[in-house]
Amino acid sequence: MHTTVEAFAESLESLRSRVNQELDALIEHELLNGAGEVAVEAGRVLRAGGKRLRPILFMLAYRLAGGKDEDEAMPLALAFELIHTATLVHDDINDEAEQRRGIPTIHTTSGQAKAVIAGDWLFVQGFGLGGRYSSQIVEIIARCCANIAVSEFHQLDHVLNLATTPEDYFSIVKGKTAGPFAAGCHAAGLIAGLTEEQAHGLARFGMELGIAFQLVDDLLDLRGDERMGKPRGADVHEGKMTLPLIHALTLSHGTHRQRLSELIEAFTDADFDELMALLDRSKSMEYAEILVRTHIERAQAELDVFPDSEAKRLMHQIAQFVIDRHV
Repeated sequence: MHTTVEAFAESLESLRSRVNQELDALIEHELLNGAGEVAVEAGRVLRAGGKRLRPILFMLAYRLAGGKDEDEAMPLALAFELIHTATLVHDDINDEAEQRRGIPTIHTTSGQAKAVIAGDWLFVQGFGLGGRYSSQIVEIIARCCANIAVSEFHQLDHVLNLATTPEDYFSIVKGKTAGPFAAGCHAAGLIAGLTEEQAHGLARFGMELGIAFQLVDDLLDLRGDERMGKPRGADVHEGKMTLPLIHALTLSHGTHRQRLSELIEAFTDADFDELMALLDRSKSMEYAEILVRTHIERAQAELDVFPDSEAKRLMHQIAQFVIDRHV
């Protein structure tokens, strides 16, 4: 007899496998239609792994909302995964990242110009799938993507900006990371037949989960975790003002704040122990962990209005998985 954990893993793996099959089929279809190198390069990053958390979550949101025909929601799930991958390709160019999901980034193997085009191609493929739905759904997807761009601009303005506030941070996270979680859950609910008010509950679930997800990424970047698919401290090297850094700068004073500022502005791998000691001194990692749990609790509370189902239990488990990633 399977344990709850094993059953959870099997259910998620089944969904992940189906999403991967659909993505493989899309790439193969484009290759057969003559897409050539752009499909090869985009497909290489797309197929490199990733948890497929977003498409799995949107399929579950569709089920939770009463949807019966998963073929109805699959294009939406794939659309968001393609769009997400497009943003990663473009982010990697801006960040001069050499690896993504454990493999070389497109701009390191094929050059920046081709990487930009590959990202654009992924965006187009995503919108092609999303465009199959009603104008209401298309508007949700378009607004989500526009907000990603706005937040990317905002984030670039705050690179190595030691005056970055928690409000700045959360504004960026809501547009760039949490917004797609919210938009996909919102749209999945509408496709399944929920009212706008009911679907907004799923959007709030996605937003809270997405905020927690980004906070955990901040923690993993500082602690180091091979599951990230990029080197430890990549965010610090790139000058990104993550919440633990912002919190530590806010609480530190005098020589401690001065030294923390110096480390952030000219960070090297040799500085890790000193940086972590300063973060420990202000309890900034613990602060981020508390916020992770708070946002997860808020997310799970949004599911209370829905009847009990396997989809609801799996969505609760995904929320718990987000917390457990940093343990």
